[in-house]
Amino acid sequence: VQLQAYGGGLVQAGGSLRLSCAASGRTFSSYAMGWFRQAPGKGREFVAAITWSGGNTYYADSVKGRFTISRDNAKNTVYLQMNSLKPEDTAVYYCAAQWKVVSISPADYTYWGQGTQVTVSS
Repeated sequence: VQLQAYGGGLVQAGGSLRLSCAASGRTFSSYAMGWFRQAPGKGREFVAAITWSGGNTYYADSVKGRFTISRDNAKNTVYLQMNSLKPEDTAVYYCAAQWKVVSISPADYTYWGQGTQVTVSS
């Protein structure tokens, strides 16, 4: 599976962005998907995850109520809608894929996209 994340950019605090992650391959619907982020000088942290069916979603406490993960298996794409953005959301955002089993640990994900920069100005 090859993943390509896009949709990042510069936004003011309180604004919104929608990230997309397009996947190649015919088995996308069998993969759990996750979004992670990494700020300068920090480790990669969990943001959100969704099961292969889209029936269950998981969020980090820091983004709960502001971010929404979703997927369209017909389009081989997973999304991260980010609202009420804060300067502390500034990071490179990565999408990742894991066969069948959803996880909040980056170590469990097999495939990674290249990352897209999100910068939130105060």
